[in-house]
Amino acid sequence: MQTVLIIVHLVIVLALIGVVLLQRSEGGGMGLGGGGGGGVSGFMTGRGQANALTRATAILAGLFFVTSIALTVMATSTRAPRSILDGAAPAAPAPGQQAPAAPQGGNVLEQLQRLQGDQPAAPAPAAPAPTAPQQ
Repeated sequence: MQTVLIIVHLVIVLALIGVVLLQRSEGGGMGLGGGGGGGVSGFMTGRGQANALTRATAILAGLFFVTSIALTVMATSTRAPRSILDGAAPAAPAPGQQAPAAPQGGNVLEQLQRLQGDQPAAPAPAAPAPTAPQQ
């Protein structure tokens, strides 16, 4: 179902791009019927063509939003909700083990990484300064 909806979504996107490119811009642009208000072989007047393209753009844009929301709902419906706090709280030590020391220094991300991996609190060594090229 999700694959079918993605294909429909892509077709709508391509149609929307085509309809937008067919519209006449303020400066004449790439619109059909380049001048004089006649459509393709006099099929539609300039005003009728603009109304049809505007209406088609609005309909395609609405379908684009509907398929986008449907794809989002389908993608998130299979995932179980998770809390960001689940991994942040330190686990209780097992019997016979020492409790982990309080995080020391660094920003919050480094402290969390140390808690999860029991990494030492020693700072990383500084990178050596680049030397000047010899001539």
